[in-house]
Amino acid sequence: MPSVVKINVLTVPDEQREVLEKRFASRAGSVEDSDGFEWFELLRPAEGTDQYLVYTRWRSEEDFQNWMATSMRGAHGGGEGGGGGGERPKPAASGSTLWSFEVVQQAAPKA
Repeated sequence: MPSVVKINVLTVPDEQREVLEKRFASRAGSVEDSDGFEWFELLRPAEGTDQYLVYTRWRSEEDFQNWMATSMRGAHGGGEGGGGGGERPKPAASGSTLWSFEVVQQAAPKA
């Protein structure tokens, strides 16, 4: 069964870039222990767009769906300070689209 890749495309205004990056940094480690998780990257646009890409790779679609149904809620639920009943911070992104892919070929550097 091939791995699956999920790319969340986030539209982030210039003034919110630092906020978005700090929020991802503050939740570092929240996905790494999830069953079936294989890889994560937050990609900052270099030029010509205001869209960040949040790249994750999973062993299977089922593993991704399980994470979405459980752990993801905690990772995205309360922002800084974690859901202590306070007001949630304003979203840094103004839009979000999820792309899904199956890995059919891959390569790594030769040893």
